[in-house]
Amino acid sequence: MITIDLSGNTALVTGATGQLGQAMARTLASAGANVIIHYRRNKSQADTLVREIKHMGREALAVQGDVTDEDSVKKMRYRITSELRMPDIVVCNAIIKYDWKNVLKQSLNDYESQFLSCTLHVVLMAQAFVPTMIKNKWGRIIGINTECAMQCNPTQSAYVSGKRGMDGVLRVLAREVGEHGITVNQVAPGWTISKNNPDSAATKSYCKQVPLKRCGTDREIANAVVFLASDLADFITGAYLPVCGGNVMPAI
Repeated sequence: MITIDLSGNTALVTGATGQLGQAMARTLASAGANVIIHYRRNKSQADTLVREIKHMGREALAVQGDVTDEDSVKKMRYRITSELRMPDIVVCNAIIKYDWKNVLKQSLNDYESQFLSCTLHVVLMAQAFVPTMIKNKWGRIIGINTECAMQCNPTQSAYVSGKRGMDGVLRVLAREVGEHGITVNQVAPGWTISKNNPDSAATKSYCKQVPLKRCGTDREIANAVVFLASDLADFITGAYLPVCGGNVMPAI
């Protein structure tokens, strides 16, 4: 029988108070991991999620911080080491939201926000937490990318540029830390149904082009994250894994 058991592991999920972040935190906990809940502003939801995970019999800690700011990340790291333990699984999920426009009308601030919250975000997480993984000779870095990085559709430019920057950093990191037993991978969701993004006429139109003819769920994205965090994925690194019903298919 094949099972996923993350007992004894500690996972940090950035942006964990969003719908997808919550699903990932809960699913990691259900697999046995202790979970660090990162949030930027939604302390109430973070505290609720901590209580929920503790009720499952896991350790949990909520930490506030700005993942685009080096000093803030250092403070997060200090609090984590003081109150729980260093994570050996880091899921980079947080992102700054903005209004999508075409290239000629998109604010330069939006390009900067996507670089900071996608690309620099994973750099700061790696610098903060990978050294301990190297010392322990085991670790998992998982970036949440997007199918949009392959689609490059109109109005996606700022988002795509940030996520492609993330992709580049994580692929290089995979080569740099693989010898230490650390894997670095990406999960790329398609249009996902959740509490905050219910099924609608727009999603039905989108689903017509998807080979599986439906949208995914936040739990299905979380399942992919948990798989990559597990020993079942020991020999997978540098991967960009679309979880989008076949809507995008990386080519060889």
